[in-house]
Amino acid sequence: MSATRPRIPTAVAGRRWLLVSVFVLAAGLLLWRAFYLLILNQDFLRDHGDARALRTVTIPAHRGMITDRNNQPLAISTPVSSIWVTPREVLRDGDKLPKLAALLGMDPGDLQKLLEERLDREFLYLKRQVPPHLAEAVRKLDMSGVNLKREYKRYYPAGEVTSHLVGFTNVDDSGQEGVELAYNDWLKGTPGEKRVLKDRLGRTVRNVESISPPKPGRDLHLSIDRRVQYLAYRELKAAVQRNGARGGSLVMLNAKTGEVMAMAVQPSYNPNNRSGLKSANYRNRAVTDVFEPGSTMKPFTIAAALMSGRYSPASLVKTAPGYVKVMGHMIRDDGDNGTLDLAGIIKKSSNVGAAKIALSLGPRPLWELYSRLGFGLPTGSGFPGEAGGVLDNYQDWSEVQLATIAFGYGISTTALHLAQAYAAIADDGVMPPVSLTRLDKQPQGTRVMPAAVAREVRTMLEGVVSRGGTGLRADVPGYHIAGKTGTVHKSTPTGYAPNRYQSLFAGMAPASNPALVLVVVIDEPRGDDYYGGLVAAPVFARVMRGALRILNIPPDDLPAFKGRTLMAANE
Repeated sequence: MSATRPRIPTAVAGRRWLLVSVFVLAAGLLLWRAFYLLILNQDFLRDHGDARALRTVTIPAHRGMITDRNNQPLAISTPVSSIWVTPREVLRDGDKLPKLAALLGMDPGDLQKLLEERLDREFLYLKRQVPPHLAEAVRKLDMSGVNLKREYKRYYPAGEVTSHLVGFTNVDDSGQEGVELAYNDWLKGTPGEKRVLKDRLGRTVRNVESISPPKPGRDLHLSIDRRVQYLAYRELKAAVQRNGARGGSLVMLNAKTGEVMAMAVQPSYNPNNRSGLKSANYRNRAVTDVFEPGSTMKPFTIAAALMSGRYSPASLVKTAPGYVKVMGHMIRDDGDNGTLDLAGIIKKSSNVGAAKIALSLGPRPLWELYSRLGFGLPTGSGFPGEAGGVLDNYQDWSEVQLATIAFGYGISTTALHLAQAYAAIADDGVMPPVSLTRLDKQPQGTRVMPAAVAREVRTMLEGVVSRGGTGLRADVPGYHIAGKTGTVHKSTPTGYAPNRYQSLFAGMAPASNPALVLVVVIDEPRGDDYYGGLVAAPVFARVMRGALRILNIPPDDLPAFKGRTLMAANE
């Protein structure tokens, strides 16, 4: 008998064929999908793969270099690295977290908390602009999610010597103070872009293509001479310390071009290490701080008198008995100087003589000259925060205001502006524009007084730096010096302080054909000496003597210089 196969129920056979059909259909769909993606639509997978591995990164551009007029570097950019992380990836590699914290000088717990609080972020700076040895140590950790970004850090070779003029940048290499801020658009570069291939740890595996190259910033050549700047800074700092002063400022200009040859301020700061410093120390007092210039304004009062035609150099003014009363206010000299000519008023620094001349002229002649000299307005140097000072309209002057403005009270200015005004006397009545950058040719100045008047006043100013003058200590052997002292009571909300002074000296050399103008301001000297002729004039002499030598400016008083040398040799 032959065995008979059991008959499969129809329902079971139907389910079997249904299941097989489903598997065949699924396999067919998978094969079709693979064929579609790999053959017909392979760009889709490539694009998505690239999206996960290709990145567009920024290529930093270094900032332009700042130099002095002789191309000596004052600010340069050096390549450094900054450490950035993707928090969630770093936490996955948590066993290396203590080592990373130790390198960064952080507590491991604080670092972990910082990362956990920012898990949703793809980019987080841990430390900016680290030194190369630290960047290399972090790189050797080979830690997931930890990356290095190339940046540039500003370095200032002259340090605090040029800090107030040059200024500094922030961590993003953007100018914050000084010419770094004023010329930020000129100095900053344009970053480039490139496309790179990165691995799963965010490390660059390969450069794919350059999108745009970086464009470095343009160099900036300042007008200062670094050698003269060092000298000016050293002497100003020494004078402030020697006199226990609150601070000081100094400005030297090229008398013909108006270029700033030196600009020093005390107290100073180191732009390479600004931790713990007060923001007040960043202020360039030579440009931003105004003060009453005192007797340094008397030469302009005399110039206005000569320009009026009512006075000549031989005109005499009675200053006895050493004081005069104006509207109930007493104006005094240090003593009874008797009758003085105009040169004598400047040489003896007679407040009474200057006041009487101003009262005889009336307010308009003085105001017109002061206005032409730019008092009450900024110099236009372009330095950030430059102050303009105060010069009220002459129609608002009372008689006592007219008298006091003649010797520098009731008007305010800056050290930079006072130097520019003295440059007008130095350059035969033509006032040059102020320039912080090196000039290739002499700019067009503004005539503010006749050449003959400027020369007369300059000759009178030589008497100040001679025997019997108030500025004898400003003398420089071998050179004729023209200048003026100033000693000013500082104003307070309750009036002029009896024991707080500013000591000034403003002058030029060589007086026969001035090349340099220098203004020195010492703020609140606390020693026994506070007169401008005793405190500021010696600083002028030391700085001017060194600058004339450094810049190779020939002497114009050589016979007198030889005589002094011979006398010194015989002593």
